[in-house]
Amino acid sequence: MITITFDDAINNNNIQLYKDIFNGNRKNPNGCDIKATFFVSHKYTNYSAVQETHRKGHEIAVHSITGTGNRRGSGSSEHNDDEQFWSNATVDDWAKEMAGTRIIIEKFANLTDNSVVGVRAPYLRVGGNNQFTMMEEQAFLYDSTITAPLSNPPLWPYTMYFRMPHRCHGNLQHCPTRSHAVWEMVMNELDRREDPQFDEYLPGCAMVDSCSNILTGDQFYNFLNHNFDRHYEKNRAPLGLYFHAAWLKNNPEFLDAFLYWVDEILSNHNDVYFVTMTQVIQWIQNPRTISEVKNFEPWREKCTVDGKPACWVPHSCKLTSKELPGETINLQTCVRCPNNYPWVNDPTGDGFF
Repeated sequence: MITITFDDAINNNNIQLYKDIFNGNRKNPNGCDIKATFFVSHKYTNYSAVQETHRKGHEIAVHSITGTGNRRGSGSSEHNDDEQFWSNATVDDWAKEMAGTRIIIEKFANLTDNSVVGVRAPYLRVGGNNQFTMMEEQAFLYDSTITAPLSNPPLWPYTMYFRMPHRCHGNLQHCPTRSHAVWEMVMNELDRREDPQFDEYLPGCAMVDSCSNILTGDQFYNFLNHNFDRHYEKNRAPLGLYFHAAWLKNNPEFLDAFLYWVDEILSNHNDVYFVTMTQVIQWIQNPRTISEVKNFEPWREKCTVDGKPACWVPHSCKLTSKELPGETINLQTCVRCPNNYPWVNDPTGDGFF
């Protein structure tokens, strides 16, 4: 299983990129379109595009209201650039940010199937017991924030009922210290050495765009193959490829290498599936053999999706919020415009704090 994820806002900067990758021609061995998981942060997100992404069968998960998750800071809200906020946030802070994002997504992308069940913290800052307590209380299924140090073999996803099977990795990270009824879609670090047989040890990298020594398309292609082999030939732990869209969009050479690699994997393997995070959990809870999995219902959902988007021309709502003084932000949605720009204390945008 390969899980491709994208973090942050879905909007006109990356909609075309997603269309190019998930163009309806890339099929899993069961004949269904390949799928990805999108961890959506609220600010600047186009909710009509979120609605369309979900209609196509991709998974929508939450990445907070205020955190941009990218260091370049695309806005100056109170917590954006304060990684410490996330390490020490209260259960209530986490609920406002994550359950709040889910309220916004469900309302403005018109998602009614309770499918928003995943969380990734901004800056990959784990929120310790507070984050996981909130997830239990708010009925989130899984987190995908905890990074596991580069290891051979890599780790399978696990539940938080028991102690984590690896050390709490990352500087100043705040991992849970007691039992929680939540899955962890652990982020296995990727090996970025050019030649793992001979090169000296290099620390791994969790987000693909933080693997700073990938400089050419060829290097990226080799990196993908080598990490694929490490997962495929060792213990078949799901291979996570975690991106920010800008990295692929701003480096056409990397995008070409990536698409070439995806197409090659699909044409050479009848036992490799590009699936969503929830689909991985569904398989772990109900494993199927290679031949059975072709008809595995959870992997056939929204197999190939035709038909029209919910709206061709979304409402473009120019909105303000007391919580964001001096800012007017555009919110695109197929449902009607709210009174205010939805924010932490007013996720529905009704103006009732």
